[in-house]
This record gives sequence, C-alpha cells and structure tokens, in this order.
Amino acid sequence: MRLQVFLSHSRVCSRRKALELIKEGQVTVNGKTVNEPSCAVDSSDEVYLGNKKVSLKENSYLILNKPKGAVTTLQDKHAKFTIKDLLPQEYKHLYPVGRLDKESEGLLLCTNDGDLAFRLGHPSFKVDKVYFVEVSGCLNNKDVLALEKGVIIEGRRTHPAKIKMVYSKPNTNGFNITIHEGRKRQIRLMLDSLGYPVRSLKRIQYGPIRLDNLAPGKWRLLSREELGVIFKVCGKSAVP
Repeated sequence: MRLQVFLSHSRVCSRRKALELIKEGQVTVNGKTVNEPSCAVDSSDEVYLGNKKVSLKENSYLILNKPKGAVTTLQDKHAKFTIKDLLPQEYKHLYPVGRLDKESEGLLLCTNDGDLAFRLGHPSFKVDKVYFVEVSGCLNNKDVLALEKGVIIEGRRTHPAKIKMVYSKPNTNGFNITIHEGRKRQIRLMLDSLGYPVRSLKRIQYGPIRLDNLAPGKWRLLSREELGVIFKVCGKSAVP
C-alpha cells in the first residue's frame, strides 16, 4: 500500500493532508524520513507521524445501496448529501471502491482494504460490474453489436461490453450491461454516443457480490463466504 493511502486508511488524516505531511518530512518509516507519498509500506513496517506511531485499522467490508442524489465521496463541502451520511459512525472511515455519479444508484462496495480496492478497480483484473439501464429509444441489433465490440468515447475505444435485454417497450428499453472498466460516466457516454439518452442507471452487481433486495440508503457487511469469493476473483490469497 502507498504511504499516503496507509496514513489516510489509518484515520490520522485525509489523503490530501497525508500528502502534505509526507512532503514536509513529518513521516518516518522504519526510522527513516520518507518524502515520497508512493513509498510502499505494509503492516510489518513501523510508521510514525511525528512521535505518534500509526497503525492500520482492522479491515472492514460492506456494501451500500446508494440512492439517487447522494454524492460518492466522504468529504465535499459543496455536497449536501454524501454516502458518508448513510454510514454508521464506526464505518464512516471506509472508502468507496469506484464511483457512481450523483444521479445513478445501486451497489457501492466500501472498505479500508487498499489492496482489495485497487484490485477491484483496476481494469487489468477484469472484475465485471453489472448495471441495469433504462434508455430512451429501442436498441437495434447494430448498436448492441457496437457496444459488445466497444465504442469510442473521449477519444478511446471502450473494452467489449455484454448486453442482456430485460424488456422492450415503445420508445424505451431496459437491459443489463456488463463492463469491467471504470471510466467516468462511462455507460452514459457509451449510450449517448449511439443516440440513447439514459433515463436511469443502477449498479446491481460488482464481481460476485449482488445488490439483491438491499433497500436504497441501506448497508450490510459482507459475509465471510462473500469475501472468500471476491478475494479469489481478485487474486488475493488470505481471507480475514
């Protein structure tokens, strides 16, 4: 884990403040001052901020059903309603893995396990995310094929997606789309590029973890069995 992330996950300061403290020479690792925020550390290293020893908190893992209107951040002075407002005090230090934009809803995985968060979020690990989307218009076969091959957004082609139709009504389609990238507003941009404005967007699955019947605004801890499966998907060997 990067030193900057280590400090923020230990809850002694924010990630931005950690960057400042490291560059100011206030952090030592194994008795040596470290000025590089990306310095790799783990639980076996002795990290001090000034005269105070810093230790990681026990890792926690939960999913939250983010409602529309909530901002996916823990700290934003301009946001009236963030996901932090939905978490109990003992879990307000957990960070969301990836993002859902303000108008989207659904499954957010929150944890202070930096290694798992990295593995889940990096496209090289190819962890699937499934979204239910409703669009204006009716997807034709040509556009389904385009999504499954990849479309150009912001100058780059997306990785292939998977489409599973759920329903078709006059001027409206509802379908599941599976991707493993995490580019900003990716699905909205993909569908806009083909002329299908998104009416609603909901993440229903992240890797093997499903939202199921968890109500909007509610959360639950992951079971040991769920952790075992998601660790295996991400190539992590040890289940806490």
